Amino acid sequence: MKVAVCGAGIAGLALANRLAAHGVEVVVLERSAAPRQQGYMVDFFGPGYDALEAMGLLPAARQVAYELDEAVLLDEHGNRRAALDPKQFANGPQLDFMRPDLEKVLRDSLPPDVPVRYGAALVDVDHDDTGVTVTLAGGDTVRADLLVGADGIHSTVRRLVFGPESDHLRYLGYQTAAFVFDAPDIHRATAGRFCLTDTIGRQMGFYGLRDGRVASYAVHRAPDPALPADPRTAVREIYRGLGWVVPEALDRCPPSDEMYYDQVAQIVVPRWSRGRVALLGDSCYAVSLLAGLGSSLAVAGAYVLAEQLHRTASIADALAGYERIWRPLAEEKQQTGRDGARWFLPETPMQLRLRRTALRFMRLPVVNRYVAAIVGGKSTAVIKNLTHDAAGAPTTGPAPR
Repeated sequence: MKVAVCGAGIAGLALANRLAAHGVEVVVLERSAAPRQQGYMVDFFGPGYDALEAMGLLPAARQVAYELDEAVLLDEHGNRRAALDPKQFANGPQLDFMRPDLEKVLRDSLPPDVPVRYGAALVDVDHDDTGVTVTLAGGDTVRADLLVGADGIHSTVRRLVFGPESDHLRYLGYQTAAFVFDAPDIHRATAGRFCLTDTIGRQMGFYGLRDGRVASYAVHRAPDPALPADPRTAVREIYRGLGWVVPEALDRCPPSDEMYYDQVAQIVVPRWSRGRVALLGDSCYAVSLLAGLGSSLAVAGAYVLAEQLHRTASIADALAGYERIWRPLAEEKQQTGRDGARWFLPETPMQLRLRRTALRFMRLPVVNRYVAAIVGGKSTAVIKNLTHDAAGAPTTGPAPR
């Protein structure tokens, strides 16, 4: 069996890793000319952690992880208003990564015979009962038994096969940015903490990186989903006046093409596969950046899909099993993302005060469980169950062509 994976992000690289481990021929197609360096800090816990462990990649992942012991909410003068331990929300072990670092772990773990073709933009997909033919922008074609679109919230595969983005994108009313910059004073001020502004309707966060730079993220309410023509100018205007270290950070904001900027949105697709084409990760079940679970669900979903393709007698049955197993959990996490949005970004002074009060009482078990349910959702054993099943039962072998 040959699988073409569109997208060399976390979902696509995780899928390529697991399929290759099962002896499947894989080619990864990525429209960007090179690995992308724009990114942000992600909390990685839950099913994705279990999947990394099952894939044998936890040791490599730990090498690039950050120790994030505390998140601190600060007012415009830098005074501490509240704090929390992010691991309280994880319902289990947690790692924190810069997104490009996790991608590099997955990329470096690929066998040498798995090609990752950069600059390979899809322009057409033709599929039938026997397979799929992908046409690239330069005119080259790739033939495979299965195409998996792991190409993100603005998926080309989804648009070409499942319909326009407007049919599937659920805008949540926020926009977000992330960039990395040099600022020794801010690096010292963060002192190993994830520092967030304690503000209404807009928020910036900062974390000092190993190389001395500072990673920042920003999120704000934006009723109009249209993206600005110049993200750098928009960020400098929107977050002006937040105080503390924000003015210096905005002065050091890089050009628009060196920063991340996008809508905060979810993707809802009625079915995740159509014939010999399937979707994975943000392309079909984006939970939104505010939920903090996207990277974990990308790796875990890739593991589930790869295991189903390995164990099931036909591609059609494998895709049905993947969706049957994984969709309920993905939808539950999407609901968690919607419910938790106001927690992450209060809209009124009352909501801001309620969040501060809740954080002060986080050490009480009843409050801890309540807030963890809002932010992290329920714990799940999907990956551990699959791993246990694999250890105790024979498989039917990889799905045929």
